[in-house]
Amino acid sequence: MTKTKNIMIVGVGGQGTLLTSRILGGITVAAGYDVKLSEVHGMAQRGGSVVTYVRYGEKVAEPIVEEGQADVLIAFERLEALRYAHFLKKDGVIIVNDQRIDPMPVVTGTAEYPSKIIEKLSEQYKVISLDAQAQALALGNSRVFNVIILGVAAKHMDFPKEQWIEVIKNTVPPKTVDINVAAFQCGYEMA
Repeated sequence: MTKTKNIMIVGVGGQGTLLTSRILGGITVAAGYDVKLSEVHGMAQRGGSVVTYVRYGEKVAEPIVEEGQADVLIAFERLEALRYAHFLKKDGVIIVNDQRIDPMPVVTGTAEYPSKIIEKLSEQYKVISLDAQAQALALGNSRVFNVIILGVAAKHMDFPKEQWIEVIKNTVPPKTVDINVAAFQCGYEMA
């Protein structure tokens, strides 16, 4: 692969965007690619917007993904998908968790949460939408929804399933290995 691949992970604080980026970084390094990670935090607290860029290829010069250049946009929340969709390239894909988390302006009543976000995005982009939260609850741990989404996203990348699982085992806390591997396999099978 000579071309650099660009992946964006967007969500709100506390949703696991940073762990997801560490897994993505780990798999690209394990495959022998040059990788650059960059994290951008909105409000540095639970609920603030978080964006992580993961760029990998033979040689990656800078960590930031420019508008219109993302191959995959992984969104852990609907509004975050809408907010960052313009970063996606024409043939890219948005993988979005169909979850609503009201930002502070909506909570305080100064703004309204947009309606039909996934439908609007689907008019312009290739969108894969899933309720990863419900899948995670079915597995017995609501916090692993991010790894379910990563399992779906893995089908849009060039790494073998076994390699993903190995990186997950080496990245997540030891006591959570089994549930995270199960979550990844759940998403991988859904894709």
